[in-house]
Amino acid sequence: MTLNRLAAGLCAFLILVGASAPAAADAGFVRWIQNFENVAAQSGVSRQVYRAAFAGITEPDPEVLQKARYQPEFRDKVWDYIDNRVNDEQVAKGRSARSQLSGWLDRIEKRFGVDRDVLLAIWSMESNYGAILQREDVMRNLPRSLATLAYLDKSRAKFARQQLIAALKIAQSGDIKVSELISSWAGAMGHTQFIPTSYLAYKVDMDGDGHANVWESVPDALATAANLLRKNGWQTGRTWGYEVIVPDKYRGKLERDNRTIAQWASLGFRRANGRPFPDGGERANLLRPAGDNGPAFLMTKNFFVLKRYNNADKYALAVGLLADRIGGYPGLVVDWPRGYKPLSTDERYELQKHLSRFGLYDGKIDGKIGSGSKAAIMALQQQAGMPQDGNASKALLEFLRKR
Repeated sequence: MTLNRLAAGLCAFLILVGASAPAAADAGFVRWIQNFENVAAQSGVSRQVYRAAFAGITEPDPEVLQKARYQPEFRDKVWDYIDNRVNDEQVAKGRSARSQLSGWLDRIEKRFGVDRDVLLAIWSMESNYGAILQREDVMRNLPRSLATLAYLDKSRAKFARQQLIAALKIAQSGDIKVSELISSWAGAMGHTQFIPTSYLAYKVDMDGDGHANVWESVPDALATAANLLRKNGWQTGRTWGYEVIVPDKYRGKLERDNRTIAQWASLGFRRANGRPFPDGGERANLLRPAGDNGPAFLMTKNFFVLKRYNNADKYALAVGLLADRIGGYPGLVVDWPRGYKPLSTDERYELQKHLSRFGLYDGKIDGKIGSGSKAAIMALQQQAGMPQDGNASKALLEFLRKR
């Protein structure tokens, strides 16, 4: 067993033991688990597997409900979402992985026709190149998480029941042990964070060991992601979209209109980097995620295929932008209309350390400005009599450096 697999196994053990630790039992939750056993059995899950999955679990996971209330794809400003995911640190990690995994990426690209940089960007977005799989504060006991959602979250109950049955079937198949069923709060699994039903539909045993294992095998995880994209219509050799300059007369107009690239060009749209559009009749939709004063894009078919992985414009845009950067292309020509000067990745780490030093932030020092960092920034701004905007700006960092 490799050191990485040993660490992953230990992490899974600690998560499962912690999740199953004795606590004040929730009688209704225990009853739900008992009753759902028959539903799972009727769907083909053995009672032995089911009982092993829920051994010692007597109460819902409260952190699952907290995380369910906050989804950054739908709440963060687009530049906050992009800055946290498309930055020098993630680009450097992606380029390193590109070099280390070149042999596997050659084979995956040849077999599925999906660009390697897109797969690396998805890996970054989903698990920070596998790093979150080692984090106890992120990874959860999968059966408990999904049972929590099925029991307490009416909007996600049907989804959670379906995913729970699928997850137990995965364990039953032998791809993963019941004791190693760990996931995100919503049941997303492994390096590329597949929900169980998608795993069953698209799983690939790329490394040839007899099991598709997205938890431990990076080739399996990347190939499974490639298979999902291919089966949903990925167009080999084509991009996800183009950053464009919108003619003044179309400001506030034509949003999401669908036309051929040639038709967009005939209206005066041009690529922001000055290069010509490629020939062909490819169609694209206009998207301005930050309005007229921010960057604009013509999104092609592959952008919408990316949304089959996560149905959010911000997500698909971040994957595309990060993939381009990993592949050696420059960043955006037109910047986001933040209204302040943003921080570099290193400066974001520094900001969090200052906030921690003043007792305002107790989260992970990871350079990502999420809800915890924003709350700390707003607390500092309130203390200093500043406008409470929560922005991680150069001006704020300079203020902290002087204190």
